Amino acid sequence: MTDPGEVRASDAEREAVVEQLRVASVDGRLTLVELTDRTEAAYTASTHAELALLVQDLPASGAAPVPPVHQEGPTRKRRWFVGVMGDSKRRGTWRIDQELGAVAVMGDVLLDLREAEVRTNLVDIMAVSVMGDVKIIVPDGVNVDLDGMAIMGDKRVDVLEAAPGTNAPVIRVHAYAVMGDVKVIGDSQAQPLQRGLAAWREQWRKLHGDEWRSMRRQLRDDHRDLRRDLRRGY
Repeated sequence: MTDPGEVRASDAEREAVVEQLRVASVDGRLTLVELTDRTEAAYTASTHAELALLVQDLPASGAAPVPPVHQEGPTRKRRWFVGVMGDSKRRGTWRIDQELGAVAVMGDVLLDLREAEVRTNLVDIMAVSVMGDVKIIVPDGVNVDLDGMAIMGDKRVDVLEAAPGTNAPVIRVHAYAVMGDVKVIGDSQAQPLQRGLAAWREQWRKLHGDEWRSMRRQLRDDHRDLRRDLRRGY
């Protein structure tokens, strides 16, 4: 008789787990990097047991949500980080529950979102650089939507994004650069985080070993090469 945990997972079951992870993130239970890691693992899971590992420390799907501590109306004002002939940095553990803004005027602004608790369905950032530099660090595996304009400057994304068709976290950046730069970069281009080995990750490693990590890296490299070829018109 087949062990229930070894039953093969369906696409619908993977999507259900991804949605449970997203809800947990909005509730403040997961940081952005944890959400991204588990989402990516959910899409590569092949059995019920592997999916269960990803949500074993989270409330069951459908559990009553914890009421918010406070509520400030239907919308909240954008939170701004400003560097004028100086630096403004936000990294480490912090909460994102509203739209963000970054303005660098002959200065630098750094927003590291990896350890942030994202309480919204997507992160919306207005980035303005005038002879300055705005750098936004995100986990590899998110989807980045970059628009705007650059005049004698540069706006670019250097992130190993999620595979097409996956319900990965979304970072939306509206970039306006005048003789300055707006850059969105991933883990592979930034100083790595000192990540603790979560219980689910330790068990996952026992199941898959280093082969799973190599497979993830290969999938990301293949996706990056495909995106580069599409840009070049191959």
